[in-house]
Parts: sequence; structure tokens; C-alpha cells
Amino acid sequence: MSKKISSASARSHTRKNKQMKSSIPLHSGMFGKIVAVVFVGFVAYAYRAMQPPPSKICGAPDGPPVTSPRVKLSDGRYLAYKEHGIPRDQAKHKIVFIHGYDSNRHDAVVATGLSPEVIENLGVYIVSIDRPGYGESDPNPKRTVKSLAFDVQELADQLGLGSKFYVIGFSMGGQAVWTLLKYIPHRLAGAALLAPVTNYWWPNFPANLSKEAFNQQLPQDIWNLRVAHYLPWLTYSWNTQKFFPACSAAAYNPGALSSQDLELMPKYRANRDLYAQVRQQGLHESLYRDLMIGFGTWEFDPMDLENPFHNKEGSVQLWQGDEDKLVPVTLQRYIAQRQPWIQYHEIAGAGHMFPVLDGMADKIVKALLIGEKNMT
Repeated sequence: MSKKISSASARSHTRKNKQMKSSIPLHSGMFGKIVAVVFVGFVAYAYRAMQPPPSKICGAPDGPPVTSPRVKLSDGRYLAYKEHGIPRDQAKHKIVFIHGYDSNRHDAVVATGLSPEVIENLGVYIVSIDRPGYGESDPNPKRTVKSLAFDVQELADQLGLGSKFYVIGFSMGGQAVWTLLKYIPHRLAGAALLAPVTNYWWPNFPANLSKEAFNQQLPQDIWNLRVAHYLPWLTYSWNTQKFFPACSAAAYNPGALSSQDLELMPKYRANRDLYAQVRQQGLHESLYRDLMIGFGTWEFDPMDLENPFHNKEGSVQLWQGDEDKLVPVTLQRYIAQRQPWIQYHEIAGAGHMFPVLDGMADKIVKALLIGEKNMT
């Protein structure tokens, strides 16, 4: 028998169905809002986690002390320097030395290795600098490929080095010398690049050559340099996370050094107290900014540069060890082939640290200043 449903019961049943239906979008709407809030919170947390801590500026209340002479640049930053050789006002030849990766003004391998005889006979004065963010030079968050060239020019003007001066750069500092040759060639009397770091993404490298050289690097460096080139904003986070190894040079991985380099490193890092200043302002604006600039997209290719010394009043010297595991010799050979006006010196059996070899500083400086070519 069918039951009769009263009108009151029907209305009650309809109201319950409406309440149940209306509760579904209410709960799904709240759930969506919760998910959105959680997602935004996660993104904000991840963003903060990827941001480097602020630099500890030298001379600031919470920063390291200032112990070296410095010049104040036009943008307000300070550039620290150290002087070597004979007094500046008595020098016949004035040289600016640019240090490499994870180093500072004290690691002036040419200045510290130069013999007293060469210093006196040639009248050599050398000023080594702390590149921005290293040692006691202020960081430059706006740093570009060309900014260091104008920092060096300002330093030379304030120190009175004259209308022309020499530059020597080692490793990442050697890479920086390309920028001086590009942007202030009229101020240079000569230039020496010692195992200058190459950027695998310079357009004029044949793709097969740069790929082969790139793949010879340690796996951790392959990934690190990819991040620095394609995702520069991730460089700090990549090098400070715990899941994958960081840059081998920053982590002191002996696998990135030749047998000769391993023998020479104690001599290169002899003064540990001075070396402690290298990273004192923080890692991001020194080590990691170096990677971002050095392996980023450049505004020019060194293989497109023109000879700044057409009248042979100066020279550009490029020095490279053929067993360097950090900077592939094959790429340096190609640069020398493309730029025949560069005087190329390849040292058999030498690694990246060859400037520390006994007598090598004298050879480099003589070749640059007076053109001696009795090199092996």
C-alpha cells in the first residue's frame, strides 16, 4: 500500500535537500580558499628561503672592520686595494692586478712572486684590488659584465696611475680583463690574462667544441654552471642547499685540480689569516655573483674584440697550462686562433695554479713590459 505524504512533510523534505545542496558549494569554496592561502604561504616561504642574507658591509656597525686603504667610487661604493713594488710616484710601469674566484687583494700571485731584481730594474709598481663583494670592497648588487672595467678606471684615476696602465688578471680576474679590453682599451698600456675563465656560452665558440669542453667538467660544476647561466636567480639557493654538491672551486674539491695544482695550493694559500677576509661580507655578492656574471649572457664576445695596439705600443698576453682542469685549454687555443694578435703562451704540464711556480711571475711581467719571449 502506498503511503500518503502530507504537504508539511513534503516541504520539510524539500528544505533538507536544498540545505544539503547549498552546503556543498560552501565547503568547496572554503576548501579552495584554504588551498590558495597555503599555496601562497608556501611560495612566500620558498621565496624567502631562496633569498640570500644581506651582506655584512665593511665598516658598518655589524660588519667587519676596515683595515686596508680604499677609494670611494662615483656611486658611493668603496674599493679596497693593496700596493706592492716600488713607490707609485717613482714607478716606470704601473700594473693593476685583478684576483680570481674566491680570492682577494692579498692573493696577488704576480706581485708576491716577483723578484726584487725585476721590481727594481723595471721600476714596477703593482696595485691589487678586492673585486666588489670580496675582502673589504663594497658589494655591487647592480654589477654587470662591464662595471668592473669602470671601477678599475676610477681607481687608476684616484691613485694617479696616469693616462695608461697595465692590467694582469688571474682566473676569474683574467676573464674580467676581457671587459677592460672592450670598454676602456684607450687606458691600457698592455694586458695579461692568466688562465682566464671561459664562458661556454660565448657565441663564437663552435657548438661541438664548447660542448666537449663543458662535459669535461665535474658533474657538480656542469649543473652549477647551467643554473648560473639559465636560472641566475637560483644560484645562491642551489649552492646552499644540501641535496646536490655546490661549485667544486668553492667547496675545495680536489677533483677539480691537477696534480701540479694540488702541490702548489699550500703555497698559494700560505697566509690563512689574510685569506679569511675573502668571504667575510657574505657569499652571494662575492662567489655566487661571480658565477652569475661570469657564466651569464655577455654583452659582447671576446673573439669579436679588435687589437687595441695597432702600432705595437703594447701587447695582450694570454697564458694557459695544458693540464688545467678548471679552464679547458682547447677553448683558449681557439681564442688564440681567432685572435692572432694575442700572444699566446701555453705551458706544458701546468695546471691552473701555474703563476705560483718559481720564476713564473718574472716571466709574465717581463713578457708584458719589455716583450721577452724566452718562455717554455
